[in-house]
Amino acid sequence: MDKKLLSLYGLRWNPFSSDVPVEALFLRPKVKDFCWRVEQQVQGEGGFAAISGDPGTGKSIALRLLADRLSDLEDVMVGVVTRPQSHMADFYRELGDLFGVPLNPHNRFAGTKVLREKWLSHIATTLCRPVLLVDEAQEMKPVVLSELRLLSSADLDARALLTVVIAGDQRLLEKLRTPELLPIGSRLRIRTTMEVASREELLSCMKYVLEKAGNPNLMSVPLCETLADHAIGNHRVLMTMASELLAVGAQRELKQLDEKLYFEVFAPPERSAPPAKAKAQAARMQRR
Repeated sequence: MDKKLLSLYGLRWNPFSSDVPVEALFLRPKVKDFCWRVEQQVQGEGGFAAISGDPGTGKSIALRLLADRLSDLEDVMVGVVTRPQSHMADFYRELGDLFGVPLNPHNRFAGTKVLREKWLSHIATTLCRPVLLVDEAQEMKPVVLSELRLLSSADLDARALLTVVIAGDQRLLEKLRTPELLPIGSRLRIRTTMEVASREELLSCMKYVLEKAGNPNLMSVPLCETLADHAIGNHRVLMTMASELLAVGAQRELKQLDEKLYFEVFAPPERSAPPAKAKAQAARMQRR
């Protein structure tokens, strides 16, 4: 949304966009609890943690909030995997880039040794485990996930060198139940499932994002309630509908978005009346 449209409503940013600042993200109680538990794990024994749920329930937002919270901790090293679908060689290249270690994917033994020494040195200096965040982890190849498990453990599996947080949909949970990945599934120290949001939670979210964007009265209360009622408990659906209404409202230069606009934009199209010829034919068929 351009500056002219933002100024129309006195907004700092589009409150319904996916790239809003971290401070504009609504912190659900379950996500707050998840972040706190991971924080303790980072400063403790490390290991694997997982957050799962259907699309649009807030997994990626949870990771953004977690990364921001961890950045406030002194000396915590955080890496975010951007290509979870990579094959082994590219996965090693990305790990080397994330942790500042030059790696040769064709010499995996040397790469493993250098990475582990880097992590061990960090733990000895800061007493905190380095953190690796993986969104869309259901896309990771089983062989890469298994490699990550072996890479991040030491002392005959008695010690974790990383805190690995994986996020994904139900396919991730199904993967972790397969014999090949059961060793990871059994090592999850934190499991959190993002569920359908309640109406009250969606309303709280709308209120929060509007206040943070700078215009708490952008949408009328009845409109917020209507959006919450029709979002099927999904934050992404809620934001998508609200963003569409904002675009239409800006096009019409409306001072406030209300419930009337919702029904104009989202009302089902009216069925057109059948032509006279079709009506006559239908009547003849009925007489027969």
